Amino acid sequence: MLRFKHYEVGSELVLKIALPKGSLQEATFALLKRAGWDFRVSSRSYHPTCDDPEVEATLLRAQEIARYVEMGVLDVGITGYDNVRECDADVHEVCELLYSKATTKPYRWVLAAPKDSGITGPNDLEGKRVATELVNVTKRYFQEHGVNVHVEFSWGATEVKVPELVDAIVEGTETGSTLKAHGLEIIDTLLVSTTRLIANKQAWRDPQKRHKIENIAMLLQAALNADGLVGLKMNVPREKLDAVLSELPSLKNPTLSPLADDKWVAAEIIVEEKTVRELIPNLVRAGASGIVEYPLNKVIY
Repeated sequence: MLRFKHYEVGSELVLKIALPKGSLQEATFALLKRAGWDFRVSSRSYHPTCDDPEVEATLLRAQEIARYVEMGVLDVGITGYDNVRECDADVHEVCELLYSKATTKPYRWVLAAPKDSGITGPNDLEGKRVATELVNVTKRYFQEHGVNVHVEFSWGATEVKVPELVDAIVEGTETGSTLKAHGLEIIDTLLVSTTRLIANKQAWRDPQKRHKIENIAMLLQAALNADGLVGLKMNVPREKLDAVLSELPSLKNPTLSPLADDKWVAAEIIVEEKTVRELIPNLVRAGASGIVEYPLNKVIY
């Protein structure tokens, strides 16, 4: 049974955070660990443990998180912007977190119909049926276009319902590959959604909780900033410094430090990991030695 834990006013800080259960769970736990919070949970539990005694976590379906955060049952949560819009939750958006279950692309909710159906826009669906998991957003979309349609909730596998059961669908996608595989084409985009850190407005006004939330937001974004980056350290003879620096990516200024031997300097720089396979051999040929590549957990600009 899912239970929420409550704490008395005036007790030590405990920030109640909602984490998404399901497809986004693994990526969220991995991001939080890189940010500095290690959450662990058994397969049947809804209450992960955390190595931070000031944080109390609950696992929920992402679609439910915004509603519970708005009510104040939970202080803060990680969920999609689409879920906030669907329940029209009145919450404070702390920051955008550009990650997802599969790619770094935003999650798009699109209107899709069978190829050669003659449907080229929302007006072509007047009086027809549309299936979706994002019912409220879809209804508002057609209302804004002045189109009367029957919007029905889909419990999943929405793409297989056209054209036998419905005329079109509104479905979430990152790549569009599943829609294409089912013979559907995208007609319009209703909403572009990314993951957000949201907070209850009262919790955000609480100085102690806000400080904690801001710390979490800062380090989550720092962990995302570090994606795809590595650090490089190297020793460079002063006489070959210009040649080595010329091999470094433009707009990247390395940190230079003197060594005990004044004929050498130490250089350190952050670069995109995908460039290293070409960069390191070029640095060696230019005169650098003692090159060390190391991973980055967080980068704060």
